[in-house]
Amino acid sequence: MNYTIKKATLEDLEDTANLFNLYRIFYRQESDLEKGKAFMKERFLNSESDIFLAIIEGKAVGFVQLYKLFHYTKLQKQWLLSDLFVHPDYRGKGVSVALIDRSKQWAEETGACGLMLETEKTNEIGNTLYPRCGFEYDGAHNYYYWWK
Repeated sequence: MNYTIKKATLEDLEDTANLFNLYRIFYRQESDLEKGKAFMKERFLNSESDIFLAIIEGKAVGFVQLYKLFHYTKLQKQWLLSDLFVHPDYRGKGVSVALIDRSKQWAEETGACGLMLETEKTNEIGNTLYPRCGFEYDGAHNYYYWWK
């Protein structure tokens, strides 16, 4: 299946928001297209993330969202691959691998030391996909959260 990967802009807000809403539903969140759209619009307007869309026959079918971080030991920029989603109708066609490859290319283009990501232990698809794409599992660290 032919697809293209493009860097999303504010003009792609509708497509991005629709995919983001489906992504949130995948992670057991309530559907809230308008709130998700506002969230994504802020990321675009404030240049707080970089988003790439997978396009098949003119339709956005997947996305990846990257946030800039800084690595304390490498003393370089790195990218957090925060969100990756492919519409269920287009899975198994290499779209997620293409989005990851584009993220790796973006890391190189921006002089970053690499990518990091986190996924749920129960995400069987992701936990199979990421090692296949060259990511190494880091079992040495615990991740903790503080929510207000």
